[in-house]
Amino acid sequence: MNEVVGRHDLLMVTLDTLRYDVAAELVAAGRLPNLARVLPEGRWEARHTPGSFTYAAHTAFLAGFLPTPAAPGPHPRLFAARFGGSESTAPRTWVFDEPDLPSGLARAGYHTACIGGVGFFNKRGALGSVLPGLFAESHWDPEMGVTSPTSFEAQVACAEGVVAALDPDRRLFLLVNVAALHQPNWFHRPGATAAEGDTRETHAAALEYVDRHLGRLFRAMSGRRPCFTIVTSDHGTAYGEDGYTGHRIGHEVVWTVPYAQFTLYPGDW
Repeated sequence: MNEVVGRHDLLMVTLDTLRYDVAAELVAAGRLPNLARVLPEGRWEARHTPGSFTYAAHTAFLAGFLPTPAAPGPHPRLFAARFGGSESTAPRTWVFDEPDLPSGLARAGYHTACIGGVGFFNKRGALGSVLPGLFAESHWDPEMGVTSPTSFEAQVACAEGVVAALDPDRRLFLLVNVAALHQPNWFHRPGATAAEGDTRETHAAALEYVDRHLGRLFRAMSGRRPCFTIVTSDHGTAYGEDGYTGHRIGHEVVWTVPYAQFTLYPGDW
């Protein structure tokens, strides 16, 4: 990352609440064509999230603690705040002195921007202002939120505007917290009704919806220079497994998340 930071733009896409098993099944079935183009070796990596719900996971991510590979370590991190005795900080880790990644990147000359999705990014109260408050620029409105059937399209349009307004010579770090998979998601599956509610199948349909519009986001972020990109879930969610529903619980479907990192290049999209 010491060769990337300062040269590339940076994009972090958090597919809020996405389960690893659903993400892996859809890629294998050919139902995520845009993601299939960029996933290393055409598949997701299984990782363990540092938090079982959005606020905890994103607080960790933005301190440099991304999901950990689901295999014995050690696992050096991409980014890390300077911290004595850290066993996951390696020579190739980009180390910053600030308490969070956006502040560290700002000190390195990046413009930092956040496009929120779920309530922890809505800036409607003190708690919903903490995460977006780490960025120089932040955006949220109900059209981007969990109840909007077109939330990701609105987020992509916002991202295009962020890029267009920025000095071409200025590096950009953009976080997009994608709300479409979070409950309620029943409206993404044709024929589903509110009375039937959310299911594993509507969760999958929401991911297909996001995939259909990812190309626009990738095109916007790679139009100026190469863009190092992280696409991950912050946590999964349960749809009745072992009697559980939702997240903020210690279940396998919550803790194991899909993860990918890759570089987007100008002209590829």
